[in-house]
Amino acid sequence: MTKHFKALSLLLSYPTLELQTAADDIRKAVHNGVAGPIWALHKLDRLIDDLKTLDLYELQERYVFLFDRTRSLSLHLFEHVHGESRDRGQAMVDLQSLYGRSGFEIDARELPDFLPLFLEYLSTQPEEQARALLAEPIAVIVALKERLQKRKSVYAPVFALLEAMARAAPKLSDLNELRSAPDDDPDDFEALDRAWEDAPVTFGPDDQGCPKATEILRRMDDVAADPGEAGSASP
Repeated sequence: MTKHFKALSLLLSYPTLELQTAADDIRKAVHNGVAGPIWALHKLDRLIDDLKTLDLYELQERYVFLFDRTRSLSLHLFEHVHGESRDRGQAMVDLQSLYGRSGFEIDARELPDFLPLFLEYLSTQPEEQARALLAEPIAVIVALKERLQKRKSVYAPVFALLEAMARAAPKLSDLNELRSAPDDDPDDFEALDRAWEDAPVTFGPDDQGCPKATEILRRMDDVAADPGEAGSASP
C-alpha cells in the first residue's frame, strides 16, 4: 500500500475525532512517502497542526465552508469536468467498475469521483500506476490548488503535493477552461444558490474545450489495463 496517498486522502476528508487522533501518523506517512516541494511539505504541517490542536467544530466548519458550500472547490472531480449529464453518470458507473476490478469496495454513501475516495483507491495500487492514474484529472487538481492558494487556504499544499506526485502537467487549454469557470464567493449566498441551481456550465462549441469525465475514465482504464504504458498523460 502506498500510505502517502491514504494520508493525503485523510487530510482531505471531513475532520473527525478519529482523524485528530491520527494526526501524527498522518504527518509521518506524508513526510516519509511524498517527494514534493519542500515548501508544500512545510505548509502541510500547518494543516496537520490545525487538525491536531484546533477545536473539532471549528475544523468541521472550515471544511464545510470550503468544500461543501463552494461549488468551485468541490472535491467531486467530475463536478469540474463539464459535459452531458448522461456522460458524467456513466463515468461514475465506469469509475466504480474500475475500483471493483481491483477489489476496492466503496461505501454507497459517497460518489466514486470524491477525491479522498479516489486517493484511497490509489493507495491500494502500485506506486507508478497510482501516479499515472493521478495524472488523468491533473487539470482539475491544479485548478483547485490555484483557487485554494488565492484564498490562502491551509489545504492548498495538499493539491501542490498531488500535482508533484502525478509528475504530469495539464494541457494548458484544459487548465485555462477551468480557470475561466466562475469561482464562487462563499459569503455570497444568493450567488451560491444560483450556482447550485443552474445547469452545468459548458465551455466552447459542443463542449470540446474541457475534457469530459468519460474521456478521463477511458485513459484511466488504459492505465489500469497496461500500467507499463503509463506516461505523463494529461486530461
